[in-house]
Amino acid sequence: MKKLLSFLALIVAPFAFSAGEIIAVVPKGTTHVFWKSVEAGARQAGAELGVEIIWKGPLKEDDRAQQIAVVQQFVSSKVSAIVLAPLDDIALRTPVRSAVEHNIPVVIIDSALKGDPGRDFISFVATDNRRGGEIGGEELVRLLGGKGKVVLLRLAEGSASTTEREAGFLAVLKRYPGIEVIVDNRYAGATVSTAQDASMNLLDKIREADGIFCPNESATQGMLLALRQTGLAGQKKFVGFDASPFLLAALNRGDLQGLVAQNPTRMGYLGVVTAVQHLRGQKVEATIDTGCVLVTKANQSDPVVKVILGK
Repeated sequence: MKKLLSFLALIVAPFAFSAGEIIAVVPKGTTHVFWKSVEAGARQAGAELGVEIIWKGPLKEDDRAQQIAVVQQFVSSKVSAIVLAPLDDIALRTPVRSAVEHNIPVVIIDSALKGDPGRDFISFVATDNRRGGEIGGEELVRLLGGKGKVVLLRLAEGSASTTEREAGFLAVLKRYPGIEVIVDNRYAGATVSTAQDASMNLLDKIREADGIFCPNESATQGMLLALRQTGLAGQKKFVGFDASPFLLAALNRGDLQGLVAQNPTRMGYLGVVTAVQHLRGQKVEATIDTGCVLVTKANQSDPVVKVILGK
C-alpha cells in the first residue's frame, strides 16, 4: 500500500507549491476503524504534498447538525479546500454551496452528495457503492445456492453510500426467484450498539433466515455481536461490508463468510490529492473510483486483496 501511495504522489510532485495550503478533511464520524484509515491516507497525502491537514468531524455518524457546523466553521476560517464525506446527501448541499461561493473548492469522498461532480463540487472520490452491494449480493447468492430467506439490515436514511450498496444488493437478489428477502426495511443506526439492538429486535426473523447482509462496518459488527450473543454466529450465511481487524478476525473464525472491503486509506489519500491538484491548477477527474473487493477466509493472500487490506 505504501508503495502504491508513494507512486501516486509522484503524479502530483512536479506541481508548483503554494505555501500555506490548508486542507480540511471532514469525515462522517471519528470512531470507526474505517475513518481512522481515511485519516491515515489523508495525512500521508498531506505530508507528501507539503500541505497542512485539519481532521475534524462529528463523533457519531448520525450527527448531521454537527457536521454542518464543522463545514461552516471551515468556510468561515477560509481554509484552502475541504474534503467532505457527507452524512446526508441533501442536508450538506447548503454548506457545500456556501464553501463554493466563498471560493473554497470541495471534494466529496465516500458518500455521494446531490449534485453534479465537476460542477457543484470539484470531484467525487469513492467506492463504486452500488457495485459493492452487487458483490455482496452475488456472494450471498452463491453461498445459499440460489435459494433461501435473507435479512438485509440497512444503515440509515439519507446515507447515500449505504443506500447505493443496499440497492445493488437487492438488485442482484431480484434475479433469483428462489431467494426471498424477509426483512429489508429495518435500520441499524449509526453505532455498533444501535446495530446490535436493532439486530436483537429482529431475532425471530434472523432465526428464520438463511442469509444476512449488512452494508457497513458498524452494522456488520453489531449484527455479529447479536449473533454471538444468541448462539447463532456461524449458523447463518453472513456477508458484511468493510474490513476492520475485528471483522477480519470474525471472518477467519467462520462467524461470517464474506466482507466487501473498500480502500479507505486510498480514499483519504486521493481525496486530498485531488483537492491539491485543483488548487495547483491541474485538471481533475469528476469521478474517481477507489475500488472494492470481496474478502473471504481463503483469498486474503491474493495480491489484489492484500492491497485493499493494506498488507
